[in-house]
Amino acid sequence: MAERPPPPPPLTKGEVAKEYLTAYNSICALLWLSVFGRVVVILPITGVESIYEAAGDFTKWTQTVAVLEILHSAFGLVRSPLPTTILQVASRILLVWAVVNQFPAATSTSPFYSSMLIAWSATEVVRYSYFVLNLRGSVPAFMTWLRYNMFYVLYPVGITSEAVLVWKASEAAGEPWKFVGWGVLGLYVPGSYVLYTYMIAQRRKVMKGKQAERRNRAVTQ
Repeated sequence: MAERPPPPPPLTKGEVAKEYLTAYNSICALLWLSVFGRVVVILPITGVESIYEAAGDFTKWTQTVAVLEILHSAFGLVRSPLPTTILQVASRILLVWAVVNQFPAATSTSPFYSSMLIAWSATEVVRYSYFVLNLRGSVPAFMTWLRYNMFYVLYPVGITSEAVLVWKASEAAGEPWKFVGWGVLGLYVPGSYVLYTYMIAQRRKVMKGKQAERRNRAVTQ
């Protein structure tokens, strides 16, 4: 009677973390792809008035999942700085729950709501897809280029759209809450600067590494 093959060794903590992050990023990429698809399909057919009904709740819960990324950073699963992660996630949670969800009449039919979703979803599809490929150890050059260049356009579009929606919700809220909204808008200037310069620094670091790799390959050939 043939002997049974020995059982595979148990996964290490690092391997478990890698498998979890691969699954997490894959799911998030698909969720944001769904948001992007809903917006770009419905927008030319029915206009901005139907975007919230088609994608609002789905976007709200998709973005809420990103709260896990604060935990990922806090427990060292990823190398993203915790303060930057909190700032990025909290600002979007504010938008979907305290701004659009609370004042849909003032925000959901605005063209800036649609432009915000397009900027967010396009960015996140590329970002999460890049993470999955990076975890698997094979990132195509075009994906690296998209990951570290698209934000030059999409980030200003997204942050401008967010600021307009916060202003619209503040005006609809009335006193004293509109003053809170104005305070939030005041934080957008330093907050957006921190995030934008962080992304530029990340781009510079990655692109410099890619250039070094190309030089090394040229020398060895």
